[in-house]
Amino acid sequence: MAGIQETPISSAAGGAVRIDLGALGANWRLLVETAAPATCAAVVKADAYGIGMAPVASTLAAAGCTTFIVASLNEAVALRGVLGAAATILVLNGLLPGTAKDTQAHGIVPVINDLAQLQEWQNLAQGSDSVLPTVLHADTGMNRLGLTPEDVGVVSNEPERMTGLDLKLVMSHLACADDPDNPKNNAQLLEFLRQKAALMPASASMAASSGIFLGPGFHFEIVRPGLALYGGNPTPNAPNPMAEVVQIKGKIVQVRDVDSPQTVGYGAAFPVTKPSILATVAVGYADGILRALGDKKDGKVWGSIGGVSVPVVGRISMDLLTVDVTEVATDAAHPGAWVDLIGGDAMSLEDAAAAAATIPYEILTSMGARYHRQYVGGAD
Repeated sequence: MAGIQETPISSAAGGAVRIDLGALGANWRLLVETAAPATCAAVVKADAYGIGMAPVASTLAAAGCTTFIVASLNEAVALRGVLGAAATILVLNGLLPGTAKDTQAHGIVPVINDLAQLQEWQNLAQGSDSVLPTVLHADTGMNRLGLTPEDVGVVSNEPERMTGLDLKLVMSHLACADDPDNPKNNAQLLEFLRQKAALMPASASMAASSGIFLGPGFHFEIVRPGLALYGGNPTPNAPNPMAEVVQIKGKIVQVRDVDSPQTVGYGAAFPVTKPSILATVAVGYADGILRALGDKKDGKVWGSIGGVSVPVVGRISMDLLTVDVTEVATDAAHPGAWVDLIGGDAMSLEDAAAAAATIPYEILTSMGARYHRQYVGGAD
C-alpha cells in the first residue's frame, strides 16, 4: 500500500486519507463500458461522498463526464464554480420553495418531484419568457421523492403543464438494485415503462451504481453511478469490480506494554489476558471510524502495519482507538508511524461497513475534517 507523503501538514495530523483519483477515473471508464451505449453521469452529492467534490468532479470532467448530479442547490452552485458553464448539473431535491430564480441564474436543472415544484418552474419560464430545461422524477415504488403515479397522470392529461419547459429526462430510482433477485426490481421497471409512456418523449434514467449491473434493460439513455465511482462494491454478493479509491490511516501517538488483569478503554470493555503491546492511534469516531467498530471480541476488525494485521481492541473513543501491535516489529510500531485502518492491507470498505452494521455510504460520508487528505493520480 502506498504511503502518505510526509509534509508539515501531514506531520501535524492524527489521521490521513489517501484518495486515488486515477482509480476514480478508471472506475468511471469501467462503468461507461458496462453501460454503453448509455451515457454515464456522476453523482457527486455530499462532497462527492465525503471524498471532495472539487477534485472528484475535475477528475471526472477530464475523463469525459459531462453530467453531474447533486442533492441540493447549494451543492450545485459550488459545483458550477468548479466546472464552469459547460457541465450539466442536476439537483435531485428539485426546487425548494423560492429557489427557482437562483436555480435558473446558475444554469442548474432541477429534478421535479411534485406538481408544486413543476408549477413554480413553469411560472418562472413563463414570467421570464424562457424555455427551461426540466427533469421529471417518476416515483415507481420508493415512496420518498418523485411524482406519484397520480401526478404523472395529471401531467399526461394536462400537457399544458409542460408549456415553456423542455423535458430533458424522465428518471426513477430503484429500491433494491443491490439485490438482483429481488422481484421489486422488475416491478419497478415495468411501472417506470408505464409512466414514461404516459409522458412526452424524453431520455430516461433508472440505474444508479448497482442498477447498472442488473443489465441493459435498466440502462435506458443515462446511468448515474455514485458509490461505485468511489470504490464501493455495486454487486455485494459478488467480487468487487471497482478499483479502490479511498485508504484511511491513523498515526500512532503512544505504545505501551500491558498484561492481565488490566483492561483497555472506556467501560473496561477489553480485558487483557496475556502480555501484549498496545498502540494508541490518533483517530476516532469524530473522524468517521465509527464507534460500532470497537469492542469486537471476534477479532474481525483490524488495521495493518507493514502488512501485519493489528486487531482493534477496546472501545473507539472520539479522538483515539487502540490496536494490538504485539506481532509487529518494534521498529515499525512507534509514535509517528501510520496504521492502515480502512483500505489497502486493512479492512476493506465493505468489511468495515459490515463490522459496524452499516453501509459503505455511511463510512465514506462520515470521514471527518481533521484528516490530512492526499490526492494522487488525477487532475490537479
